[in-house]
Amino acid sequence: MTIKVVRGNPTPEELAAALAVVRARAAAASDLPPGAPGPRDSWSDPARIAGRHVPQPGPAAWARTYWPS
Repeated sequence: MTIKVVRGNPTPEELAAALAVVRARAAAASDLPPGAPGPRDSWSDPARIAGRHVPQPGPAAWARTYWPS
């Protein structure tokens, strides 16, 4: 694997920190068995959008399914 800096002029410390992160992520990904899903990111978690408010059933429930009131 080759990493190339295409913009900017990082210090040796900044470059070492960036490479440490890349290596740690690669090591974590290689620990998973083949075909297994990766770790779930909290950004894609549906509970983040739903929050604590659950709309109650009723005639206008469809309008409250996404935007909490």
